[in-house]
Amino acid sequence: MSSALIRAWAAVLLTAGLVACTTTTRTSNSPPNATVSNVDIQKRDAGGPSDNRKRAAIRMQLAVGYYQDGNFSVALDELKQALTLDPNYADAHTVLALVYAELHQDALAEQSFQRALQLEPGNSDLNNNYGWFLCQHGREKESLGYFETALKNPLYTQKAKPLQNSGVCAVKMGDMAAAEEYFRRSFEVDPTGSVSAYNLASIYYERKDLSRARFYVAQVNNSPGPTPASLWLGIRIERRLGNRTNQVALESQLERLFSDSREAQMQKRGNYGD
Repeated sequence: MSSALIRAWAAVLLTAGLVACTTTTRTSNSPPNATVSNVDIQKRDAGGPSDNRKRAAIRMQLAVGYYQDGNFSVALDELKQALTLDPNYADAHTVLALVYAELHQDALAEQSFQRALQLEPGNSDLNNNYGWFLCQHGREKESLGYFETALKNPLYTQKAKPLQNSGVCAVKMGDMAAAEEYFRRSFEVDPTGSVSAYNLASIYYERKDLSRARFYVAQVNNSPGPTPASLWLGIRIERRLGNRTNQVALESQLERLFSDSREAQMQKRGNYGD
């Protein structure tokens, strides 16, 4: 795999905000009413573990919101309270792992992922998230097994994510044939997936299969979220194909949207890397 492809792959992921391919989403539930009385809480406590799970879920939902806002210290506190209420709450262990990962406390993140997997070994979202954690920490080959486990559930509706992540890890391993297959399968499941489309375009560009490269990069550049890397790739493809009008249009788009980007500066210098 060329260093240029690695740089371009990283650029599109970072710009698109897609590196952290976790599957946790903020819930629409509001925080619990602040005026709940002690009597009400005591009644819930008397109900046993199921009520503790409900209260832990409220804490976890709050933690997810803080996690997504980047307020990791408060998220950590909410999760610890959730797990005090219900130590066997796999979802809370999973979000705790994600928070520790953001804080670069990798040993604690690993411990939390492993605990969650002990509780719910077949959870597809959990396996996908742990696989991505492993891929980010140089354990790409190991990560693929967790992505495969995520895909085994026939009711799992987010299969494009572990397929895409498998492709990214295969790229990092230098196995471009496997990466192509993963990205192709991911794109078939979700044709709006910019990461898979971009990477397929990059692979075909490297092979000089320009027609296919052009098709896939267009899926990114014609979407609401083109990136400097995807526009730059589109420019180079159109240049090689001799489509001057399309090349100029993409160059104008790159300059208009990302004038300070590294790609825009290379375009101005005429450094197309041919």
